[in-house]
Amino acid sequence: MNLIPFFVLWVLLAVSVVALLVWRKLVARNEDDSLHMLDAASAQRSMQIAVAEKLELIDKWGKILTIAAVGYGLVLAGVYIYQVWVEYSRIGV
Repeated sequence: MNLIPFFVLWVLLAVSVVALLVWRKLVARNEDDSLHMLDAASAQRSMQIAVAEKLELIDKWGKILTIAAVGYGLVLAGVYIYQVWVEYSRIGV
């Protein structure tokens, strides 16, 4: 069984996780760590809320894709090890 297409899919998952990490860093760059509670700072507060919501969405998808990539990678490694084991068992090494 040729595992190359499955490996390419795993690489795409891993690249998407890294892309989300970079995107999160870029969005978090605009984050303001101080709380703006006065009415005069309502524009800053709404921007702060927007950035926080975007970061939550990125974090959610980052966790989902990380779990998928790790799980898929472990299954792929298990299939590869099983194939090697079967091949060596057949040869009698």
